[in-house]
Amino acid sequence: MKTVYSWNVNGIRAVQKKGFIDWINKESPDILALQETKARKEQLSEELTGIEGYSSYFISAQKAGYSGVALYTKEKPHSVEPLGVDQFDSEGRTLIASYNDFILINCYFPNSQEEGKRLDYKLDFCDAILEKCESYVNDGKNIILMGDYNIAHKPIDLKNPKTNEKNPGYLPQEREWMSKFLEHGFTDTFRHFYPDQEGCYSWWSYRFKARERNTGWRIDYHCVNNSFLDKVKKASIHADVMGSDHCPVSIQIK
Repeated sequence: MKTVYSWNVNGIRAVQKKGFIDWINKESPDILALQETKARKEQLSEELTGIEGYSSYFISAQKAGYSGVALYTKEKPHSVEPLGVDQFDSEGRTLIASYNDFILINCYFPNSQEEGKRLDYKLDFCDAILEKCESYVNDGKNIILMGDYNIAHKPIDLKNPKTNEKNPGYLPQEREWMSKFLEHGFTDTFRHFYPDQEGCYSWWSYRFKARERNTGWRIDYHCVNNSFLDKVKKASIHADVMGSDHCPVSIQIK
């Protein structure tokens, strides 16, 4: 069994000060994908770049202190590359790692922002990701698309759906894209195991004691192509893990 974790850390140097290395050593994930690292590799200490037992890979945004994703993996991938689309790679949003049994796509989806200011950019990114996923599946490969999608798909995926209908992350166009993505032959692994379970969230605002009150959103996912679903044995949300406004999410694969 392999345990595959995803975590938006809201600053890798910030989470380093909150027990991140101890958490990795304790949990010992086979693969750990991070989003919103907010740093270039050369800004990171050797404690972060050289964690014992792991190969590590980083992509950062051109804009300092913004976006960025990272990958820690016990098994060295055959290759690790960005999405290959300049307007998204310049924001450090994707790392794609090739393994024997699957392609892992670690993504930090854009935030559509207030009044949908970046909605078009986000939907363009979403469509580019769907196209990439489909191209791999059409080539006979399995995919795991994991990370912070910045989308709560259904009313069950956030505490207050009615009052958030015009807010970024729950806009109709974003939710429609998520439905389209799943209809194209992919599965939200957590909802596969827990189709009706409420109160399961992966992000909470820092305001209004939202985490304490569990007023959250589920916007972090592991999705797989349907033909790979039987290899996924478990999906979990680790809401007790602190250090970020997101918590880690994981799957176990056989």
